[in-house]
Amino acid sequence: MKIITWNVNGIRACLGKGFLDYVQSEDADIICIQETKMQVGQAVVDLPGYFQYWNSAEKKGYSGTAIFTKKEPLHVLMDIGIDVHGTEGRALTLEYPTFYMVTNYTPNSQDQLARLAYRLQWETDNRTFLESLDQKKPVILCGDLNVAPQEIDLKNPSSNRRNAGFTDEEREAFASLLASGFTDAFRHLFPEKKEAYTWWSYRFRARERNAGWRIDHFVVSNRIVSSICDVIIRDDIMGSDHCPVVLDIDL
Repeated sequence: MKIITWNVNGIRACLGKGFLDYVQSEDADIICIQETKMQVGQAVVDLPGYFQYWNSAEKKGYSGTAIFTKKEPLHVLMDIGIDVHGTEGRALTLEYPTFYMVTNYTPNSQDQLARLAYRLQWETDNRTFLESLDQKKPVILCGDLNVAPQEIDLKNPSSNRRNAGFTDEEREAFASLLASGFTDAFRHLFPEKKEAYTWWSYRFRARERNAGWRIDHFVVSNRIVSSICDVIIRDDIMGSDHCPVVLDIDL
């Protein structure tokens, strides 16, 4: 089974930058996207053969997640069941007979860490939600989780130590998620691989210089780790400041 995760930084813009060409050529079973920045009906994503599920933010042009899937799920869950997290479209879950498919667009802590406290509350509540799913059946979580977990996961760790996405608190929250029964799929396969990034700033020719961060992840329940076949960072695919990441898993 092949699954894509991609922060498209606005699906309407990405549609004009090769989105359909890429996803059709990848021919994945499930496509998870984040930062859709649209309400349902504002654009047509023409993907015959896929069921489409959207969770849009109340605020127009902001946040949002979606999943396109070839196989209709048993159930669809919006958000994580806590009202304070229910307005930004940051979580979408599909239930299948043998696993849960979850996509997240984790809140950014923002400049000066203005939203760090909210971000950490999200981390705690979302971890509780994921743990509750994992008690029933294995979970595949993917998305823009807005954290570079280790120094190897960004180009300039020393100068970014207190910047959003690389604070001790955010990294500790990610470590706590793993400690609760989950595995970072990419680092499971490639523990020492350097310069494997999924996001680059639009400033300072960062992508051209590969001065990036690995903040788009697949995290899976420990008991299905042996089913992971590959995790591929498609850093040659443009259309967003993030690139797609592809999980190949035998479920």
